[in-house]
Amino acid sequence: MRSIWNGAISFGLVSIPIKVVNATESHAISFRQIHLDDGGRIRYRKVCELEDSEVSTAEIGKAYEDADGTLIPITDEDLASLPIPTTRTIEIVAFVPADRIDPLQMDTAYYLAANGVPAAKPYVLLREALKRSQKVAVAKFALRGRERLGMLRVVDDVIAMHGLLWPDEIRATDEVAPDAAITVRDKELDLADALMDTLGEVDLADLHDDYREAVEEMVTAKAEGHEAPASPSGEKAGGKVLDLMAALEKSVRAAKESRGEDAGEEADVTPLTSGKSTARGSTRSAPKEVGGKKSTSAAKRTAARKTTARKSTAKSAPESEPASGTTAAKRSGGTASSRTAAKKTTAKKTATKKTAAKKAAPRKRASA
Repeated sequence: MRSIWNGAISFGLVSIPIKVVNATESHAISFRQIHLDDGGRIRYRKVCELEDSEVSTAEIGKAYEDADGTLIPITDEDLASLPIPTTRTIEIVAFVPADRIDPLQMDTAYYLAANGVPAAKPYVLLREALKRSQKVAVAKFALRGRERLGMLRVVDDVIAMHGLLWPDEIRATDEVAPDAAITVRDKELDLADALMDTLGEVDLADLHDDYREAVEEMVTAKAEGHEAPASPSGEKAGGKVLDLMAALEKSVRAAKESRGEDAGEEADVTPLTSGKSTARGSTRSAPKEVGGKKSTSAAKRTAARKTTARKSTAKSAPESEPASGTTAAKRSGGTASSRTAAKKTTAKKTATKKTAAKKAAPRKRASA
């Protein structure tokens, strides 16, 4: 790989000669501008405004435009002689945990290669120190006419450097967040969580650029005189979401189908507790919301019916059932009182019969 910058890493008093090469490359398809009437290429020529004539690359230099429009010529020698230590040096200023770097600051990535045999030992020393500390190095360097911020980390057995934007180059988010106060229901969060679980993880190496492949197929077909492939028919993506719950449920089913799972099965939705999602894989079963077959309210109604049934059974139980404590004593006392009253009633009936018999006895003797 061709180097784009040669210099050294300044690691305290240790200097490591390195070469900088691009770590990424673009595979995007580029197009040319043409004249629609005859298909001729449209080109841009560099023309001097004063002479109204085209100039070559060797005749072009740099200049700084002042506020009043005055152009101040700047040469490469002027930039090289600037009194800053990062002109040809990547100066490490600190070592910090990787999560201290906001991904928004990430810019172009580079590989740093040891420049020569003497540089191998200090290069490996810095690489292994970064590995063992599990930290990244924050550095300053000058490239392409300006000083920049960088982050050094280990990728495989190579030290990589990410160019970082300066903190004041990151725009504030004040004007981007939704203005209206939006309330998200727990059920919606539960379905979103179920969708995340269904989609699962992916190996980034398996992802590819579908758009670039489609463009290549179209270009090949046109070059061979064939019709360009037609776009697949189907529902148009995007648009206004009228029913968020229905859209989430549909997304869960579509994700299951794409993974070869049975889309007819209901998704397991774990309800949120106190506004926070419960841990995935919890042993507590959750009400199934997807598909609309069973809801939390229905479960509550079922529990209420069971409670009512238990109360009715308790009321209709016979008195002979064993009881405990005060209840048993009351039932026992009530039963004894009933038996005493029954005996008194029987005695009264017997006395009445005897009296009736005595009154009937004289009438029998008279008739004799």
